[in-house]
Amino acid sequence: MAIGDIIVGIDIGTSKVSLVIGEVNNFNQIEVICTASHRCNGIQKGKIIDENEIASCISKLIKEAETDANLKINSAYVTIPGKYITIVQNSVVKEAKDKFAGISVKDVGSAIIQAKDIDVPEGKQIIDIVGSQFILENGKKVTDPVGNLSGSFTLKAQVILADKEYMRQLASVFRKADLDIDGLVPVTLAQRSLVLDTNELNDNIMLLDIGAGNTDIGVFEGPNFVYTNTIPVGGDNITRDIAIVLNISEEEADKLKRQYALALKSFIDNDNEILLTTYKDDEGKKIIKSSELIEIIEARIEEIFSLVNRDITTHGVKARINNVILTGQGITTINKSDVAGKIIFNIPVKIATGRLISMVRPEYRTAYSLVRYIASRPFAKTVGSSIDTDSEEGLFRTLWERIKEFFYS
Repeated sequence: MAIGDIIVGIDIGTSKVSLVIGEVNNFNQIEVICTASHRCNGIQKGKIIDENEIASCISKLIKEAETDANLKINSAYVTIPGKYITIVQNSVVKEAKDKFAGISVKDVGSAIIQAKDIDVPEGKQIIDIVGSQFILENGKKVTDPVGNLSGSFTLKAQVILADKEYMRQLASVFRKADLDIDGLVPVTLAQRSLVLDTNELNDNIMLLDIGAGNTDIGVFEGPNFVYTNTIPVGGDNITRDIAIVLNISEEEADKLKRQYALALKSFIDNDNEILLTTYKDDEGKKIIKSSELIEIIEARIEEIFSLVNRDITTHGVKARINNVILTGQGITTINKSDVAGKIIFNIPVKIATGRLISMVRPEYRTAYSLVRYIASRPFAKTVGSSIDTDSEEGLFRTLWERIKEFFYS
């Protein structure tokens, strides 16, 4: 990455769109120069249902950021939910151009580009290539082979594919917002280095990001990204359950969820009484026990974890997971959610404790993770140029051109 590069990251969630602008400083670290966030209901259950609303929200964010940062923003990187992603594992054996001079950056870049040579299923498009591991000819595993005196090396890479239909919708949204797309990054792949601590980065981990309306799954075997998906339920479902079952407003339901944030009824210390002030009957008020409220929260959290458990079991990745890490505003504020998860998964579960998490406000964590991910990519030559979105075909073509720019000087 280049000192002075400015990276714009946009995360489109089910309840809001968030933006973070970061600049690479002299220490190759990200300095945040602007953040912005606006509520948005253009996505439901992971699907774009209102392009105009999302585009309008993005336009507002960009104008606000341009004023605050005194910049003209033409492009941005964007998160993409796991449900639209397919991961293909690929290995490439590459001969060093000059084994006596050591493996060069161009050798590595060429290997990464070569990893794209796969059969791409119909309806899919390559959006990224992640080089996760290098093995020298003597069998030694390294994260950076450049300079090693080895006649050849093996690259283990993940080729990231996205659904073309979702990409077309996203391209339409960004055209309406008069903004180019620099690249698309899966949510959990972006979050990995922010959310996981050092030991977890080398472990077989399932990262669960439970947001307002979606739960994103990311499974990593050490540095290898092996599986991702999205379950269309989240924290807002808990709020709606409380409102429906107790026959109260969603505003009061959300307040009660936050006040009595507990995932398991068995952990109640004092089953006190709660006065419902928006109860929808002739009286307008009702008294319940806190255990009745916690029971509703517990049922929905159990369902979320059960849906995830079924998904990872069906796709054959559960047996490879050693630990589960929880993140996201939809779950981390609810006490004992890790215990509830362990009961369902029968795998150790914990709330994310990555050292950088506490430094970023929850509403900006995913967008900030996106900026950090782009800035820290190894062997990248450029992260600053935008792409042409004059046509849908242009988006697909220039995304691949941009991948090549990452690795060729």
